[in-house]
Amino acid sequence: MTRTYPDTIAAPLTRELVVKKSRFIAHLVPVRSVAEADEVIASVRRQYWDARHNCTAMVTGVTGDQARSSDDGEPSGTAGIPMLEVLRRRGLTDVVAVITRYFGGVKLGAGGLIRAYSTAVSDALDEAALLHRRELLEARIDVPHGDAGRIDNGLRDWADAHGSSFGDVVYGSVASFTLWVPPTDQALLVDDLAALSAGSLAPVFGETRVVDVVA
Repeated sequence: MTRTYPDTIAAPLTRELVVKKSRFIAHLVPVRSVAEADEVIASVRRQYWDARHNCTAMVTGVTGDQARSSDDGEPSGTAGIPMLEVLRRRGLTDVVAVITRYFGGVKLGAGGLIRAYSTAVSDALDEAALLHRRELLEARIDVPHGDAGRIDNGLRDWADAHGSSFGDVVYGSVASFTLWVPPTDQALLVDDLAALSAGSLAPVFGETRVVDVVA
């Protein structure tokens, strides 16, 4: 049975929410470690040094097993944890959320703060491009240069149709293509590549790895 993994976001994004004159600026950034998340947080705090709060939440690790949050001066439990719960509910990992708040002069109360911080993260995620994490099998195909263009097009179409990731092409004495394919599609790739190349090509399979695939 193929193991499932949390998704992540494809690129950083920033969105703003205004609630009763308070500005909540949500920064969402993909990261690969706690240290990288800490660097993002420090950078946002330097950029928005004049804000009253820069609240944070992060989930990291391939399985999303590491999590941390901070209310940064807001009443306990009204910012970091609600932000973290949104990331968890969306099934995400390797992402850090920082919400910069500029106080608008109107107190929101605990319930209002929880809603505002949750909504700020949720609204930003609604616009995020996602990367699916999949456990995929490496497949290398060496192709004579004369056939490389045609095989390239065929393999890219195959990858798009079968939830696979197309890797870099290396040109040497032959053109070497790398695909990352679902292990359950191993035999299918062998058959389809044989059909595409009139039986002249066969993939060489390597390691299995967790790979990001565009949603």
